[in-house]
Amino acid sequence: MGKHYTQTNLQIDDRVSQRDFSGKRQARLGTEKNPASITVKTEERKAELETVFLDNGWSYTIVVNEEVDENVNDLELLKQIPKKTTVLEKTPGRNDPCSCGSGKKYKKCCG
Repeated sequence: MGKHYTQTNLQIDDRVSQRDFSGKRQARLGTEKNPASITVKTEERKAELETVFLDNGWSYTIVVNEEVDENVNDLELLKQIPKKTTVLEKTPGRNDPCSCGSGKKYKKCCG
């Protein structure tokens, strides 16, 4: 980048698009501020889904309505969120000692 770097309109629009219409960021799905909303047809299905939400500690609202199709999209989204961040093993740099134990630099041995 040059000495006089300025943000383009595209970069500014990307940041603005992360916010909702009121200008505030949305809360994470499944929290008190943004609970997952689900519609089911029976009380048995409601009880089944309540156990899933309670086991994971997610906030939710479940509506029982026999006339409307079941809508569990928010639950599917919450299940797709990884619970832990994945940490990749650090690869050695070019000038670091080789991990095979030869005593040579990585670039001369296994790199």
